[in-house]
Amino acid sequence: MPWCTECDRFLSPPSVAADGTCPTCGRTVDPGRARVATDHSTPPPAVADDEELPPIPWHLKALAAAVALYLGFRAWQGVEWVAQRLGG
Repeated sequence: MPWCTECDRFLSPPSVAADGTCPTCGRTVDPGRARVATDHSTPPPAVADDEELPPIPWHLKALAAAVALYLGFRAWQGVEWVAQRLGG
């Protein structure tokens, strides 16, 4: 968070002027951990389409399998319930 020592307050990053000065007193603020402003007028560099994706974690696969098993079981229960209501 940018900090103005003259005004003795924190500033939100968008409220700090582009040159790094306080909008109230005009003095240079301490940027703290704020990132340097980037120029958004130019498009980002092209990313190669053939980049390899990281492997899917095993625990995500296990979670997907557990969810599929649970939903399959609940669907089977629903089919049984409908069959009981219609058949009997």
